[in-house]
This record gives sequence, C-alpha cells and structure tokens, in this order.
Amino acid sequence: MAESKAQSGGRYRAKSGKSGRPDYVLRLFVSGLLQNSARAIKNINQICEQHFKGNYSLEVIDINQQPELALHEQIIVIPVMLIKFPLPERRIIGDLSDSSKVLEILNYK
Repeated sequence: MAESKAQSGGRYRAKSGKSGRPDYVLRLFVSGLLQNSARAIKNINQICEQHFKGNYSLEVIDINQQPELALHEQIIVIPVMLIKFPLPERRIIGDLSDSSKVLEILNYK
C-alpha cells in the first residue's frame, strides 16, 4: 500500500510494509525557505527509498505553515527529524547528508 498526498502546512508521504504498520515512523521539521531544509527532504527521501522502501512513514512538516506542531514537539532548530518508531524516540539535527550516521541512529542493519 502506498500513498502520497499534500496537506495544508506540509507534505505527507506514507508507505507501509506487509504488517500494515511501517517499521520506521519519521517526522521531518523544516522551513520551506531554507536550503538546508530542502537538502534534508531530498536526503531522507533517498535514504528511505533505498533502505526502507515500502516500510516507512515520513511526514514532512513546514514550521512556517504549521507552527503549532513545532511548538508541540518543542522544536528549536531546523531541520530536525524525529524518529517516532522504532523506540526510543530520537532526534537528528541537520540536513541528513551523512546517510551512514542516519542509518546508525535508526538502528538499521
């Protein structure tokens, strides 16, 4: 099952594996105005499609359009990716250009 749609305030992309629940649930907070944010979106999309294809959920949230979500998650720097699952919840700050480090933090083997 694959789904791709636009939401007000951000882009949402979801994919799920055989169990119906993806093994990786990610939220990427960006500012649509910043070059680092654009790089982070590109980098995480490449990582997910290469390593987690069909088994991840990625929500991209533009804090300019949805500031209440940034406040709720206590976001103070961007870009930042929240790893909601697998637990424990973690954060990665930056443009996600070091894919080996991102995969290490995601516990990808």
